[in-house]
Amino acid sequence: IETDKATMEVEAVDEGTLGKILINEGTEDVAVNTPIAVILEDGESEADLASFQTPAAGGNGEAAAATPAAPAPAAAPPAPAPSPATNGASGGRVFASPLAKRLAKQAGIDLAQIQGTGPHGRIVRADIEAFQTGAAPVAQPTAATTPAAPAPAPVPAAAMPGEAEFELVPHTNMRKVIARRLTESKQQVPHFYLTIDCEIDRLLETRKELNNRGDGAYKLSVNDFVIRAAALALGKVPAANASWSDEGMKLYKTADISVAVAIDGGLVTPVIRNAGGKGLQTISDEMKTLATKARDGKLVPEEYTGGTMSVSNLGMFGIREFAAVINPPQGTILAVGAGEQRPVVKDGALAVATVMTCTLSVDHRSVDGAVGAEYLAAFKKLVEDPLTMLL
Repeated sequence: IETDKATMEVEAVDEGTLGKILINEGTEDVAVNTPIAVILEDGESEADLASFQTPAAGGNGEAAAATPAAPAPAAAPPAPAPSPATNGASGGRVFASPLAKRLAKQAGIDLAQIQGTGPHGRIVRADIEAFQTGAAPVAQPTAATTPAAPAPAPVPAAAMPGEAEFELVPHTNMRKVIARRLTESKQQVPHFYLTIDCEIDRLLETRKELNNRGDGAYKLSVNDFVIRAAALALGKVPAANASWSDEGMKLYKTADISVAVAIDGGLVTPVIRNAGGKGLQTISDEMKTLATKARDGKLVPEEYTGGTMSVSNLGMFGIREFAAVINPPQGTILAVGAGEQRPVVKDGALAVATVMTCTLSVDHRSVDGAVGAEYLAAFKKLVEDPLTMLL
């Protein structure tokens, strides 16, 4: 199932054999609780699918049974209600979903005592829960089986006069979400920007020495140092670790750093939880794992939601300086440029240093200018004196 950030595998609750696919792969905007396939239980075969009727979306969310549909009445009066599941006294089979059977077995309930309200009297989870609470199950009306009219095919976009020839590529869910959220961010969040230059020669030396000592067990990157410094700076300036809400200001107790990762068709931001409480090697290992999962589309929601601040690093592309768009509901995002040798003045004399420009985009509703400046000063001090990150 494709979400806004990843493609996820969802395991079926029921057990059985896949008998029929109802929703084709790649179909967009499928409503929640719409049946997507039919599962054959023990004793059922493909022959039972001949008279299968596709139920409508909604209801109790149980998988549909591949049980033959009741014949339509010839007379005008309304069709009779679905017959209840046969009980043990009559010696017939009790029709129940695997989930209902499992719940009944765990609760010690005899399924023969329960009247099913699912398709064709099948016992479903809601019936088990109603029986346990003593509430009488209410039969669900049989959904109309007339298939919905197919949506009209999209009309190809026509080229404007003088416009170059183009190919129209449909938007993915991820691209739609990115466009909507960032548009809302620039329209609703009052951005302001603070920029600072950090000399990183000592950081590069520390990184090289630590990697040499690792003998290949790990390979720290400049970005790993940036992530840890960003988190530690939030600990030194907790007022910057905040976000706006209508109910009040959210002041976070841990520094969870979202890190932008470019993938085909978009951008995801896996989160390093409590980055200030983790060592550089742990941050490096977690970042490599999350980046790989992001590019493979295997991130789960808890791995890319809930960060308190974002870091976006385009230094590897040679970008010297840029300003990033805040990812709501977060209050800040740090844009990191490339480290490059630049002329600097030290003690009145001209010298050369490796300088990295960083720009902090700030939501002025939650973080004031002075707080943002204090945060960047703490970040710069950590980056320029990397041994303090190891304390």
